[in-house]
Amino acid sequence: MNPISSKLLLFLIIPLVFISKETKKRHPFHVSTTEITHNAKNKSLEITCRIFTDDFENVLSKQFKTKTDLYAKNREKEMSALIKSYIETNLKFVVDGKAVKYNYLGFENDHEATNVYLEVSKVAVFKTLAAHNGVLYDLFDDQMNILHVEKSGKRKSTKASFPEKKMSVAF
Repeated sequence: MNPISSKLLLFLIIPLVFISKETKKRHPFHVSTTEITHNAKNKSLEITCRIFTDDFENVLSKQFKTKTDLYAKNREKEMSALIKSYIETNLKFVVDGKAVKYNYLGFENDHEATNVYLEVSKVAVFKTLAAHNGVLYDLFDDQMNILHVEKSGKRKSTKASFPEKKMSVAF
């Protein structure tokens, strides 16, 4: 191979190396999911929000102007307080036309995602469930939030993409 060809090849390959390394750091989709299961026996809604951990850490850092690490066991209480505050601000539920409050139960990491656990008590039956979900909207303008609701063995799903925050299902 002549020197000009090798320099040209090097010129073309080096940017690809840097692009591929940068691509590995970020994921191509900005999506969160909220799973709600109606527990008829306990008369409650069991809620799990699944959010990419890297994005979640970024939005928490931005919102609360502090360094975050959702994997650090020694900071779990501190991180839990940030998560609770952020979720309470950005996620609301309405059952049969009435706003409901939920209890924050905690969080855990699952590979690349963080699961946030919530529960709404005293929901014996319902026909409609709406969510107002702005999770990560303050970080990405291509964010999509998906809602899955399971009741009596039936599952309904819907989604909202930035800037829309409201989504609902009816049984």
